[in-house]
Amino acid sequence: MLIERHNAILELARQLGRVSVDDLAKRFDVSPQTIRKDLNELCERRLLARTHGGALLSSGIENVGYEARRIISSREKADIGEQVAALIPDNASIFINIGTTTEAVAQALLQHRGLMVITNNINVASLMRGYSQIEVVIAGGVLRHSDGGIVGEAAVDFMRQFKVDFAVIGASAIDPDGSLLDYDYREVKVTKTIMDNARHVILAADSTKFERTAPVRVGHLSQVSTFVTDHCPTPGFAQIARDAEVKLIETGLQEREDIG
Repeated sequence: MLIERHNAILELARQLGRVSVDDLAKRFDVSPQTIRKDLNELCERRLLARTHGGALLSSGIENVGYEARRIISSREKADIGEQVAALIPDNASIFINIGTTTEAVAQALLQHRGLMVITNNINVASLMRGYSQIEVVIAGGVLRHSDGGIVGEAAVDFMRQFKVDFAVIGASAIDPDGSLLDYDYREVKVTKTIMDNARHVILAADSTKFERTAPVRVGHLSQVSTFVTDHCPTPGFAQIARDAEVKLIETGLQEREDIG
């Protein structure tokens, strides 16, 4: 029964990206202490990565499925999207790369006017297609079926044609030293080109990215202008931002201040 429950927990983690102790305890009709023991055993085998109140699917080489990533921290991503959109004026040119958080930014930008959006994210292009006040330019290249990202050398060459006001980028993982990480070296090449050809780079990433790892280095926090997240759980990360003169905006902190 224990092995069967472990397999069921792993399958849920694959579907949802993350699982919580309380939800699992209700689902399997066992105590939270039993679930914590299960999660600890799965984490010891490096099948899951422990988080506060639950666990994440653990993979250092493969990302969580796109639909599962949409679910993870969806409210936090929506808040991040609204905050990023507030930083961008009408009549601006913008790069938006692949990712569920950058997709949330695109959603929040739909009422802006006079935007030119250049993207390698077909989800963003599809979302913005019906808004005549936004000009959408989509990169050519290899379509990645898993998430609708357009990658490869053709996409890199396409992005080099532009010099834009803002770049909105995401990251699959953030190391405590400020390194920004991803899983696909082809996507990383596109993201680096986007960063090199924008006057103001905005990193939009929720706090679960601090709990993950990935094998390909995109760059460092010091290469962005503004970092918008729900909160920074890693001790000392805010100091890294200050040292690099990166503006750090924590939407969760703002919410707590508003409540207080």
